[in-house]
Amino acid sequence: MTTAIPSIACLGVIGRNNNPLHISIFPSHDAATNTFTPIRSPLQFSLLLSSTIDVFELRAKANAASGVGLSGDVGLLHAIDDRLAAYGYETNTGVRMVCVVDMRGRRIDAAGGRQGAAGLRETELKPVFRAMQSAYVRLLQNPFYEPDEHAPLGGSGGKRIVSRRFDSDMRRIGEAWTPGVTSL
Repeated sequence: MTTAIPSIACLGVIGRNNNPLHISIFPSHDAATNTFTPIRSPLQFSLLLSSTIDVFELRAKANAASGVGLSGDVGLLHAIDDRLAAYGYETNTGVRMVCVVDMRGRRIDAAGGRQGAAGLRETELKPVFRAMQSAYVRLLQNPFYEPDEHAPLGGSGGKRIVSRRFDSDMRRIGEAWTPGVTSL
């Protein structure tokens, strides 16, 4: 017997000027065809990531109004539908990291003793955000990477991150994560 568990459908990095810096899309299990394909198109995921900017800003305003400083831990941003949920983390420099989770994205053999996840706690995504932040810090340590070149110039969009190492780090994080993993 197989059962569905959550998997990462998309990882995104949004710059402090609300410009998209990176997006990685991962395939999810399609029960109808028994294949792995992305659950949404790249454009749809890009729009989902853009919609999270409003949630980050609303929470920042609410925290400022209540006198609570930015904690860095944002957690669940919004449930997109019955299958997808967006979680986020904002660094102290204003860079936002978003993880879109597909609640039925991976199939496992339940006979092996592991049970399907009934839900997902925000703490289960902390290793994802720690790994994403570590990969971003490694990118910033590259002397040939200029983070300022990714800022919007005159209101136009900025450039995306072009780094094979960063891409492979994001790919590794998205493929290796399962609920209960403590480090990536």
